[in-house]
Amino acid sequence: MRTVVIIFWRVLYPLVALAAAPFWMLKMLRRDGWGSGLLERIGIYWREVEFERTGAVYIHAVSVGEVLLALKVITEWRKETSDHFVLVPTTATGMAVARDKAPEDVRVIYAPLDLAFLIRRVMKRLEPRVVVMVESEIWPNLIYETHRLGIPIGLMNARLSPRSGRRLKKFRSLVSPFLELLDYVGVPEKEDLAQWKSIGVREKSAMLTGNVKFDPSGSLLPEKRSEFSAMLEQFPKRPIAMAISTFPGEEEYLDDVFREVGYQPVIVPRHAERRAEVSEALDGNVILRSQFQQPLGSESFVIDSTGELRDWTAHADIVVIGKSFFEEGGQNPSEAILAEVPVICGPNMSNFEPLVTELKEAGGICMVSSREELVSALRKIPIGQVQRARVVLEKHKGAMSRTISLFLGGKPAATN
Repeated sequence: MRTVVIIFWRVLYPLVALAAAPFWMLKMLRRDGWGSGLLERIGIYWREVEFERTGAVYIHAVSVGEVLLALKVITEWRKETSDHFVLVPTTATGMAVARDKAPEDVRVIYAPLDLAFLIRRVMKRLEPRVVVMVESEIWPNLIYETHRLGIPIGLMNARLSPRSGRRLKKFRSLVSPFLELLDYVGVPEKEDLAQWKSIGVREKSAMLTGNVKFDPSGSLLPEKRSEFSAMLEQFPKRPIAMAISTFPGEEEYLDDVFREVGYQPVIVPRHAERRAEVSEALDGNVILRSQFQQPLGSESFVIDSTGELRDWTAHADIVVIGKSFFEEGGQNPSEAILAEVPVICGPNMSNFEPLVTELKEAGGICMVSSREELVSALRKIPIGQVQRARVVLEKHKGAMSRTISLFLGGKPAATN
């Protein structure tokens, strides 16, 4: 079955890639991806192969969130071993963050397209000792060719949203031949563990690690930056309500409510390239972080930057989670909680279950389903909400060390 599926993928994927190329190129243009080394996606590098350092930990991280998580893992991993790393983003925004924030001795390259000959070329060039895919990335040729070359490969922080779980179960016959090849799968929740096993991950490969994103003992906790404080101090002296990772429609909705309650609105759109759209939605009454100037007094502050969200949350008096009001799925509430800032969200947070349900039951997050409830929540945050939220996150304490130990853990499980 695996042979049939890989043949099918090798025929289908190039066709899909060609069809999507115009849209992908447009996205790269919008996200300033040109000139960022995109030839690496087809295995062309400026560094001569003899100067490559082999034997690295190869970390495949798609976009900004995964890159930031990978950098957090690299920082902790280096405290335990002398390993060196290759960080491999897929998107232009992920690449920009990786190049800006990765230590100098971390090799940063674009992920090759999932074509068998490209994967083989990259793996033979770098000869990594282990390949780590961040979260739920399943690339058939990457898994298959890496396995064929005898390189251990696995998933870390392999969270499955209800939607992703249903989709993978629907196509179990297609994905299980590749999941069976994974040597390590670190999962954040018991529910995830059961789901991965039900769709093909072997019992001896899977381990409940906890969620690295929610590990309060991990490095790189949110902290205030003097640069950010200097900008915020130029706005009127009001409490700061920060809407994070917002999607279309949420910016004007939340901005209006923040103003009604008397907060200084700070809007952090999920995609920085939407800055013009967000500015228009707010009638142009904004100050952009990328073009900062002295506020006149009534503007909203729009954070149109990439890779800074974690530390911006530390400057908020209250955080409201985007993609939870008019879109489904929600965004990660943990960074605000780790910054000891109270959190409000809309009713659509399914991508972060069971964490959100646990937070609600413990009184660690305020979920609202109407404008009236949002206004009420902004006016009066329950005493002790942040402390109760931190208690919920404590169950993930040690997730970082368990994840690293998993990928350091001796010989990988044998496969047939």
